[in-house]
Amino acid sequence: MAWLRRFKRRGAAGRDRFVSFIAVSSMAGIGLGVAALIVVLSVMNGFQKEVRDRMLSVLPHIELFVPGASPAVTLPRWRELVTDAERNPAVLEGAPFVAAQAMLARGQALRGVQVRGVDAEYEGGVSDLPAQMVQGQLSNLKPGGFGIVLGQELAGSIGVGVGDTLLLMAPEGSISPAGMTPRMRQFTVVGLFASGHYEYDSTFAFVQVEDAARVFRQGAVAGARLRISDMQQAPRVAAQLPAVLPPDVLALDWSQNNRAWFAAVQTEKRMMFLILALIVAVAAFNLLSSLVMTVKDKRSDIAILRTLGASPASVARIFLVQGALIGIVGTVLGVAGGTLVALNVDVIVPAIERLLGVHFIPQQIYFINQLPSDPRAPDILMIGGVSLLLSFVATLYPSWRASRLQPASVLRHD
Repeated sequence: MAWLRRFKRRGAAGRDRFVSFIAVSSMAGIGLGVAALIVVLSVMNGFQKEVRDRMLSVLPHIELFVPGASPAVTLPRWRELVTDAERNPAVLEGAPFVAAQAMLARGQALRGVQVRGVDAEYEGGVSDLPAQMVQGQLSNLKPGGFGIVLGQELAGSIGVGVGDTLLLMAPEGSISPAGMTPRMRQFTVVGLFASGHYEYDSTFAFVQVEDAARVFRQGAVAGARLRISDMQQAPRVAAQLPAVLPPDVLALDWSQNNRAWFAAVQTEKRMMFLILALIVAVAAFNLLSSLVMTVKDKRSDIAILRTLGASPASVARIFLVQGALIGIVGTVLGVAGGTLVALNVDVIVPAIERLLGVHFIPQQIYFINQLPSDPRAPDILMIGGVSLLLSFVATLYPSWRASRLQPASVLRHD
């Protein structure tokens, strides 16, 4: 194979600078495309994880309830439901809940809210709400006290604080001699919480579970909230629970309750991957172009190699190796650079913000001090594999063209 090494040395010494520039730019393009894919997918994974964790700091992993039944019927059964559910070893703790929609009124301010009736004694076992209190304590919710805990953003929009009173109006009215009148009850603000999730901090209100059952009666869902050992396994555990629960009880996990949001995130992640993968595809086309130009430039050298006894497969192997090396080096550089950036996004982004004097994420909305990043090995391996595959495919046509050159025809015209 001495003739192969001589061909490579000659090609390196006499290579056209423009062709060499295209090859280097192809390598750089592959590296940049791979790095961009890794960074973007890592940031999207970080956002998904951050939002999911903040959602589940307020929402339960699994909810158990009887569809269509009033709180007066299902709420007394919550201990029984939790006991049945704990027959599954993944279930850790349970707590009662009542869920309904309502309106809060304070002066001229009127806000629609999601009301959750909870028991302060058990709530800490299924959510982080007690630890998220910024004013007052969740234990201030006493049966018959008609106290209410509001999200910090919601309290600010209404203009209330701890100790203030407001009016809670249930969607279902009461029948009186005067006709149908809305069911209303005055509540006293006994605490404020901040989960770090803007939507929940601006729309959620918590009251004592028995008070919620009295106010909403038929217009609410009641049952038990469960926490499991691994929230990622919630869909699997929820599918197993019907085997140990009464037939009229429905089990919904957090992914089902937020199906639209998670589906949108997954769709966006797939589309971002496809769009950014075009960068790698363009770089692969540049690699193909550079190899085609190299084949054209080295027609005479290829013809001489053939007359010296080189087989078509050996000639094709030269360009396969050259293209593969460009793809491998570009991919390795891209994976290394992208992973390094993804692991240090929390340092790089604040530095850019200080340099430019801008904030990429409005802190008053998202309550995120730094851009989240969660690089995952399966994503990195998939990106690297796609890049190598595209690079290898780009070398096939030029290598085939080089192997098909006829020495006599080439030397006759040179």
